[in-house]
Amino acid sequence: MATRYYPKKLIVEGQQDKRVIPELIEAYGIPWEKTKREPIVYIQSYGSDDFIDTAIISTELKASGLEALGIIIDADENPEGRWQSIRNACLPSIPDIPQDLPATGLVHTVPNNIQFGVWIMPDNQLQGMLETFLAYLIPNESEALWRYAQTVVLDAKKHGATYKDVHLDKANIYTWLAWQNPPGRQLHNAIQEQIFQPGHPTAQKFVDWFTRLYQI
Repeated sequence: MATRYYPKKLIVEGQQDKRVIPELIEAYGIPWEKTKREPIVYIQSYGSDDFIDTAIISTELKASGLEALGIIIDADENPEGRWQSIRNACLPSIPDIPQDLPATGLVHTVPNNIQFGVWIMPDNQLQGMLETFLAYLIPNESEALWRYAQTVVLDAKKHGATYKDVHLDKANIYTWLAWQNPPGRQLHNAIQEQIFQPGHPTAQKFVDWFTRLYQI
């Protein structure tokens, strides 16, 4: 079987990222598919952050026909350390990669004219993850319910809830989604069905980064 090459590629940690990003881009009026089976950007989920590796990044950048390569990864508890890990992994292939990650996300032209980009969830500066980013998309009219959901999640911890502290933002978002109509929608469905409303400046900043990187 012939190898399939993708001129525009995005690497992400998990399946949630892979499902959410197309819905978010389409929410801003950008069709995700050029044809029925050809997305504007091919997304590969690694299932972890193992792709932050010198050999993997070097191999990805050498792929035949590549025009643009993006990385989206969670900051978790250490956004600065996460960026340094990415930068160190990229240095052998991109010796002029900037010292600091721009607040608007990295878009950098590598020596062979490939566009290379990095976005660290939620906003390239704060701790957090995809769910932290999605909290920006909660409608203003749901703000009181959102605050109550966060209170309930913290209170549940006192009553034996076993979620890890690092996953607090996940627990908050899924609790809030459990109270919507219909309840318990998946993250990408919640964007598609406008339970989330992608009008926040941080969401716009992310879409601007995406369109700059992939020249859409």
